[in-house]
Amino acid sequence: MTVDDVGVDVRALPLAPKNPLPYRQRVRAVRQLHTGIESLRDAGGPVTRAALMPRWLAPPMVLVTSPQGAHDVLVQASADVDRHRIHDELRHQLGPNLFDLRNDAWLPRRRTLQPLFTKHHVRDFGGHMTQAAEMVAAGWRDDTEIDLDTECRRLTMRALGRAVLGVEFDEHVDSVAESMQMALAYVADRALAPVRAPRWLPTPARRRARAASATLHRYADEILQTCRADPTRDAPLVRGLMAATDPTTGRGLTDREICDELIVFMLAGHDTTATTLAYALWALGNHPEIQRRVAVEVAALGGQELGHDDVGRLPFTVQVLHEALRLCPPGAVTGRTVLRDIAVDGYRVSAGSLVAVGIYALHRDPALWERPLEFDPDRFSPENAAARNRWQYLPFGGGPRKCIGDHFAMLEAVLALATCVRSHEFSSLGTEFPLATPFTMVAAEPIYARVTRRASVVAQ
Repeated sequence: MTVDDVGVDVRALPLAPKNPLPYRQRVRAVRQLHTGIESLRDAGGPVTRAALMPRWLAPPMVLVTSPQGAHDVLVQASADVDRHRIHDELRHQLGPNLFDLRNDAWLPRRRTLQPLFTKHHVRDFGGHMTQAAEMVAAGWRDDTEIDLDTECRRLTMRALGRAVLGVEFDEHVDSVAESMQMALAYVADRALAPVRAPRWLPTPARRRARAASATLHRYADEILQTCRADPTRDAPLVRGLMAATDPTTGRGLTDREICDELIVFMLAGHDTTATTLAYALWALGNHPEIQRRVAVEVAALGGQELGHDDVGRLPFTVQVLHEALRLCPPGAVTGRTVLRDIAVDGYRVSAGSLVAVGIYALHRDPALWERPLEFDPDRFSPENAAARNRWQYLPFGGGPRKCIGDHFAMLEAVLALATCVRSHEFSSLGTEFPLATPFTMVAAEPIYARVTRRASVVAQ
């Protein structure tokens, strides 16, 4: 087809303009999935083509940082776009899962797993999440320094283990986190390299990545087999995966498929949420007046254990997390491979191109946001959010392949943030939160804060 769904003749559109940055700057920018995409946007506009090598050697890359462009890419029909080569590398390294499957295999998997992540289903995880936050916070000595990144990773790993996997992950936190980061860094490096060594070549980096993948699969298989051996173990996600079937075909998941999904859920339920929570606490530690608003809101609920039903009574806390997700989105970029020419915000993107939506750059674009680098939760008040373009804020992606676990992630983050702020006051020891994107967005170094136990919060 040469005419898209809204009647645009794609052949008549100009190609996405070539980015004017010098070659070496373009190469560096493409490998920096957050600030690098901003540089490409600033130099070449919201839709820009960054050809790094001759087309016969590597496909051109088109960077998109406009709301309309994000919409055009992410809602394309499966016949027009498919997963990016970074997803192919992830699938080869960690196994086929809902995040990295190509369209044909993804649809039945999505049908199978969707019921596990509805708002109604995830509500039962709330108590476990709050208990995990309470246990971690209880270990913080009064008036002492902590690394927010490390502590939030402990918290989310404990919450994930208790809420959905039926295990205590405490003794495995470092091993799981190290293996995950090693595997993902290898995937990103290989996917973004202009020229890649063949997979059969036993490089040191590949051996390390394979060992990391084997470690993650071993943990996942231990979790699954423990649940099979003990029918009384409280592990709702594992039980759900064991019982899940495709409503169209009736097919269930094999043990290998369950383990592949458990690994990606460990990534999404631990790594990404931990960074979001650490960023939110760091921001509150630099904005005492905003932190007090959260503390007063939580204190108004009383001293009972927080749960799913309390989230609706924590609107400002939710706004704080939305602002943290704006400035520190878990996925800085989401990519697709273009299968046939498509229209993107008035330009033609040719078949074979790699097209990437720069979510980090979109969230910080001064053309879209007032004071874009300022932490201001009130920009997500109901009245402000209602006036905003839906496609300029995409913390969980958009379109058919939007993150299936968004309800789970928000429930976990809201309850954890509220629980931590209810018991402790945070004072950040630095005014910068350095970020890196080895795959997902992470803290580039320890994020230190001083924590003090709260005696009480007097409502204003």
